[in-house]
Amino acid sequence: MLDQIKGLHHVTSMAEDARTNNSFFTNTLGLRRVKKTVNFDAPDVYHLYYGDEIGTPGTVMTYFPFPQMPRGRAGTGEVGTTVFSVPQGSLGFWSDRLAALGVDGLKQEEAFGEKRLNFAGPDGDGFALVEVRDDPRASWTGGGISEDHAIRGFHSVAMRLRDNGATAELLKFMGYEELDRKDGVTRLIVPGSNGAGLIDLETMPNVNRAQQGAGSVHHVAFAVENREKQLEVRKALVDTGYHVTPVIDRDYFWAIYFRTPGGVLFEVATNEPGFDRDEDVAHLGEALKLPQQHKHLRPILESHLQKLED
Repeated sequence: MLDQIKGLHHVTSMAEDARTNNSFFTNTLGLRRVKKTVNFDAPDVYHLYYGDEIGTPGTVMTYFPFPQMPRGRAGTGEVGTTVFSVPQGSLGFWSDRLAALGVDGLKQEEAFGEKRLNFAGPDGDGFALVEVRDDPRASWTGGGISEDHAIRGFHSVAMRLRDNGATAELLKFMGYEELDRKDGVTRLIVPGSNGAGLIDLETMPNVNRAQQGAGSVHHVAFAVENREKQLEVRKALVDTGYHVTPVIDRDYFWAIYFRTPGGVLFEVATNEPGFDRDEDVAHLGEALKLPQQHKHLRPILESHLQKLED
């Protein structure tokens, strides 16, 4: 069993409109845009990152906004819900705020002894806020939401699977332990996490496979401290029979990818070097940053890419 993985690093999804996506995460949810760059494989598409003040691993939601992309179809083989941690007693604030802003899908419930508020993103994305007592992570309050209510980072992700057996075994190999089971959901936790240490596996044997589109999670990334730890994880996965990509430089972290038995795309990403490698912390996410291979396209991209703010 591995011990290098310390919880979630980031979650990457797809959207239909960059401006709407940016407004939702920075204005509605009050997160900070920590990076404005482009998709490595499709440089005419943004890659937007939202999180805490510095984009700490375990807080970062990222998006590929593909213009005019059709909505995804929910189903199995995907991350169905991305869940954020908020302070205890703050769900009333969030319920009122999201309702006033016209956010869809609002529903309060309790699961695993935790109060939660489910809601939908602009593309039907599945989200929830969960009250967590004494989450020590610092929040970003620059978005106008006070420390008493602001999002701390990820709480968990919930994966929809026709059969969770093989994925559960994989996660246990990756260092996760079963914490609880209830109503068809298996909850796993990784010891010594970065605060984003929970994974829920929802078993849905009679549900069709998801079709990805706007509002779908593209992949979920797990955090390791550095490249040395990442190579240890990669070797262990390859030795176990997984087809894992070579290490890929993503400018702000190094990444490896592999497809899970349940169909979800996993990434293992390093905490280094971080989002301040090419921008001062005070100005993260302001300028358009381009990967080295796309820097010659700057004049074209700056005229082509949608303006995110007025």
